[in-house]
Amino acid sequence: MVATYEVFAIRYAHLERTARHNFLGGDEHDGPMPLDYYVWALVGADRAVLVDTGFDEPTARRRGRQIVRPVADGLKAIGISPDRVEHIVISHMHYDHAGNHDLFPRARYHVQDAELAYCTGRCMGDPEVRAIFEAGDVCAMIDKIFAGRVEFHEGAAEIAPGIMLHKVGGHTQGMQIVRVATRRGWVVLGSDTAHFYRNLDEGRPFPILDNLAAYMEAQRTALQLASSRQHFIPGHDPLVLTLYPSARPGLEGVVRLDVPPRT
Repeated sequence: MVATYEVFAIRYAHLERTARHNFLGGDEHDGPMPLDYYVWALVGADRAVLVDTGFDEPTARRRGRQIVRPVADGLKAIGISPDRVEHIVISHMHYDHAGNHDLFPRARYHVQDAELAYCTGRCMGDPEVRAIFEAGDVCAMIDKIFAGRVEFHEGAAEIAPGIMLHKVGGHTQGMQIVRVATRRGWVVLGSDTAHFYRNLDEGRPFPILDNLAAYMEAQRTALQLASSRQHFIPGHDPLVLTLYPSARPGLEGVVRLDVPPRT
């Protein structure tokens, strides 16, 4: 039998904005459409794996975002001590997915070859491309390479029984998604293959992307890997908190993804 995991989405930050910012080409209705920022925890019988690491308060202030619960506090709320996390998957190196490095002194980081080449290469010479990266996060990852704490992948890889990484690209050159076995089937943490369910359901991409054709193919791949469309989890949609139950009574902003969504 494949090992199964409890899967948690932990909201740590929020941004108020409107729909025209969330679709390539804008949105003629342009009503409110805020973003939530998440990290994800996969908790099994003998391991806990973190997917992405979020950003901290100084980064939030610089970029005009609101921290609603620091990442460390969100993890502690479900019994995970950041200084004991041993494995972290970085879906991609954008600032909102790859910060807070000092929180995890024991962790080994899993990244795609193409992503580190992307964020340390000539593309970063373009101010529009590099604006969504934090130089400090990239340098911190390089430090971890020299410390022997980064495991590189090229394409698909199983990092533990029931946890698979799949390189999809599109949003960034080395974008990867996570396929995890749960009691309800294979859940795919899509991260920024779709910021919102609407990006996926309406076939309208989010406006930050590296390659449009690869972005659309990444969504198709993610859906093929998930047990059903309901098993796909977008990267920034506040609706996730409405669809899925709280990790425990009274705990806001942390939900279980290994159980079916509300209908």
